[in-house]
Amino acid sequence: MKITHIITRLIIGGAQENTLLTCEGLAARGHDVTLIAGPTTGPEGSLVDRARTGHYRYLEFPDLVRNIHPIHDARAARALQQFFESDRPDVVHTHSSKAGILGRLAAAEANVPRIIHTIHGMSFNRTQPVWLQTLYAELERLCATRTHRIISVADAMTRAALEAGIGTPDQYVTIYSGMDISAFDPEKVNRHESRKNLNIPDDAIVVATVARLFKNKGYEYLIPAMQRAAEKSPSLHFLWIGDGPDRPQYEAELSQRGLRTRTTLTGLIPPAQLPQTLAAADILAHASIWEGLPRAVVQSLLLEIPAIAFNLDGAPEVIKPNETGQLVAPTDSNALAEAILTLANDSIARQQMGHTGRAQCKSRFDHRSMVTQIELAYSAH
Repeated sequence: MKITHIITRLIIGGAQENTLLTCEGLAARGHDVTLIAGPTTGPEGSLVDRARTGHYRYLEFPDLVRNIHPIHDARAARALQQFFESDRPDVVHTHSSKAGILGRLAAAEANVPRIIHTIHGMSFNRTQPVWLQTLYAELERLCATRTHRIISVADAMTRAALEAGIGTPDQYVTIYSGMDISAFDPEKVNRHESRKNLNIPDDAIVVATVARLFKNKGYEYLIPAMQRAAEKSPSLHFLWIGDGPDRPQYEAELSQRGLRTRTTLTGLIPPAQLPQTLAAADILAHASIWEGLPRAVVQSLLLEIPAIAFNLDGAPEVIKPNETGQLVAPTDSNALAEAILTLANDSIARQQMGHTGRAQCKSRFDHRSMVTQIELAYSAH
């Protein structure tokens, strides 16, 4: 098949890694694959070099910008339609909010035979002002009428979309976001070496967070939880993996609360270094209040590290309380602190949860299985 994928930015993130693995997997199976993205900017890092060296065509459309911009958006939609009319793909597969809307509308105007969209996270969500939620919901309802198949990365995304009147149940299929599970193998990482490189004591109980440093990732709830837990457990140390625009603000708050010396910030690291860096952790704490299915949670469980997250979106599909980790009420910092302390004080439970988590995630999140299921979605009627 001749397949075109579209995504807004190729920053270091779950949706982007998912898309690249899909393009790479489809190209390896003999499909003619093109990936279109807009300009990649921001402190989150870039996956553009990986895209350029893949065995498929990579194109950058300068008007496909992330923020709503009527002039750029109109130009991007027109450029996409013209590309589809000249290139004649069999399938257009869109990802992310802006690319998902413009790409599907343009594909429909160009009479592309098969239009697919993946919901990595809802384009309208609890973190946005009401007017923006309303706008995106209406646009998603419109685009669903021009979409042959909607892929959700979690059952929770399908439920949320249908509750908002987007599409019909027969359009949806859940395909978990794949990753290179061989990289997240506890036998291939060295906990002691990781802690040594990070200057973290071997006898500390390390609570890691893997997320961009900006407000939607829940640091306003995580930091108070860290303080409460640290006051009760002197052995706790915190590890933040990632970077973002709000880093100075969060560092100042850590200092104000007396947590800065007990928190290691790695900054931005290459994706290939994530397994070895995350191996330093005993627990993952994921406080995001807007997700599809948290990729960091799956990665930690693959490394046999139990996870804690808010009980929302796709998190309950991988975190089973007292089995693979703990779920707490959304935005409840006190409950988050108690969950951290509960796991910190029980090494046997951590070991058992980690082992169970890896066993449950190995087959569900293998990128090869994801590509097979996506191929089937392209041809299913």
